[in-house]
Amino acid sequence: MFELPDNITGLILFSIFVLSVLIQLIYYLFFYSRVRTNKNGDKKSKRVKQGVSVIICAKNEAENLKTFLPAVLEQDYPEFEVIVVNDCSDDDTEDILKIFEQQYAHLRVTTIHKDASLAHSKKMALFLGIKAAKYEYLLMTDADCQPVSQDWIRLMARNFSKEKGFVLGYGGYLREKGILNKYIRFDTMRTAMQYMGMALAGIPYMGVGRNLAYKKSIFFENKGFGPYINLQSGDDDLFINKLATGSNCSVEKSLNSFTRSIPANSFAALTKQKARHLSTTPHYTASSKALLITEPLSRIVFFVLFIILMISSSAWLIPLILFGTVLITKTIVFRIVQKALNEKDLLLFSLLFDIFSPFINCYFLAITRRNRNRSYEWK
Repeated sequence: MFELPDNITGLILFSIFVLSVLIQLIYYLFFYSRVRTNKNGDKKSKRVKQGVSVIICAKNEAENLKTFLPAVLEQDYPEFEVIVVNDCSDDDTEDILKIFEQQYAHLRVTTIHKDASLAHSKKMALFLGIKAAKYEYLLMTDADCQPVSQDWIRLMARNFSKEKGFVLGYGGYLREKGILNKYIRFDTMRTAMQYMGMALAGIPYMGVGRNLAYKKSIFFENKGFGPYINLQSGDDDLFINKLATGSNCSVEKSLNSFTRSIPANSFAALTKQKARHLSTTPHYTASSKALLITEPLSRIVFFVLFIILMISSSAWLIPLILFGTVLITKTIVFRIVQKALNEKDLLLFSLLFDIFSPFINCYFLAITRRNRNRSYEWK
């Protein structure tokens, strides 16, 4: 009943298929399933005594600041400042910030003027914001991001301790109509499954600048962005990849600690965004590269060999059972993660996107490689 292929080629393909199944199960059960709902949730934790500096870099973000900045300025936290670095904006950003400065005493604005001798980048803007910060705890987000609650600062800051100097949070995207929005939210959720799950397993490798916190002392003790200062991207992932460890990094999973951002409104815009993000991956540590490439590669092998074994072999029952085992495992884990990250209506789409996303990411990676000498705007 449980037949194996009766030829060498078939046995080799079957063995590789089984290996891909094991890799998939290990990643989903050991890493991804860790991103589950926080039992402590959003319960009021002991108030953190230290102040927090929230840093936002803005480049032509007048409308987004008008919409989203009040949610940051009106956080329920006893002592914090909000530093907005206005990087050479030529829209109404400066005027909007002046209005907010009159309303909120804890808003501070740093303006960068155009200078041909300066290498304008998000890292430069962040560096100036960090330098201007008066508090040890730094919390980063973007101008097009909105905290989902007034407890955002408190929940992120509660993770800091003498040992913990990095805090990874979830930065999702706003829910909108259309298949593109669902894919963007799925891709963001899957990325979070990876970086949050691995960090929870003691192997942090990246964070997202939409919701990321670390200590000011760590930044300056390690010479800021160090050797990556001239890269257009990497202000979040490469900084974490270089310095975060299992002992100094924490993950905040409570629902009220999330931020939500405006998603790309076209596939072209998404391609540009992904190419900018992927441009930093060659600089990851070798161990991080191995961990990141193994799972999607095993996914491609898994689906391709399943089809081959079902078509070309009479020993189809075992591959079918293994396929069902992986599918059930993924369905359960996706459901757990979607609940934990409050990503609704994605379960069925996740199972579909799970098949195609490695190939789509290969396309994004090819675009990145082709344009590797291109200078991307940091916005």
